[in-house]
Amino acid sequence: MIIFLLGYLMYWFPFFHREAGSWVFNPLSHTRIMGVLQRIALCYFFGALIVHYCSQKTAVIISVLLLIGYWAFLIFCGEPGKEYTMLGNAGTRLDIVLMGNNHLYHDKGGPIAFDPEGLLSTMTAIVNVIGGYLAGAFIQRKGKNYESIARLFMCGVLLIAASLFWAQFFPIAKKLWTSSFTLLTIGIDLLLLGFMVFAIEIKKVKSSTNFFLIFGRNSLAIYLLSELLLTVFQTIWVKPQLSFYEWINQAFYQKIFPGAFGTLVFALCYMMLCWLVAYLLDKKKIYIKI
Repeated sequence: MIIFLLGYLMYWFPFFHREAGSWVFNPLSHTRIMGVLQRIALCYFFGALIVHYCSQKTAVIISVLLLIGYWAFLIFCGEPGKEYTMLGNAGTRLDIVLMGNNHLYHDKGGPIAFDPEGLLSTMTAIVNVIGGYLAGAFIQRKGKNYESIARLFMCGVLLIAASLFWAQFFPIAKKLWTSSFTLLTIGIDLLLLGFMVFAIEIKKVKSSTNFFLIFGRNSLAIYLLSELLLTVFQTIWVKPQLSFYEWINQAFYQKIFPGAFGTLVFALCYMMLCWLVAYLLDKKKIYIKI
């Protein structure tokens, strides 16, 4: 509930916006309800209930039912011929009915309401959490050895192959969080996890891990910082109709690195700014958790 509330307040921030040259309060009636942290909160809530009260075999069966059930929902409850489109899919229709247009995500403030972290697609995202739990439980049970790595690799390859096969009928789509996308991401994660167990736990390659550990030790706080600081940059105006965010991108990055590469450099620099804050917190042994 705390994670969900933090996500909701993050989208409500900074609580005011400019309108006709003056500051106007952001009404709750136009605040987005769902989002990244809200999705994480719901997935961990339901995932925790499943793995606590069910056996691992039952958790796998529930995961299969969620993946197939979501596919069925999209096919039978979506707009005919537009089942996988932004506005025709069953998830968007459900979100509009339950939450209303004003509480959904609007890209760049536009009129189109579509939430990539909507209620219905949370079904398949729960499977990602269950997959992570099962992988962690397997490593704890079998230990960090070559047999465990081999099994992680085999399961990862099988899931990726199943995802690519299923994608012939049910497209891989992140914004709809399709069942094929879920299998693909879990498969890739298992390969990465197996590689990291091999490199870090067996081969003891730890020279470059601290960069990522610094993020991980304050992951929630730094994620919130990255979103809220960006909102502040977009709210502050250098001159009328030109935010600090747009100004620094145009005046510096796009002049030195024009085009898409400049956008990439800007994103990397912004990431390093957030990392610096995480580094200072870590250096002072300050860890913000809930």
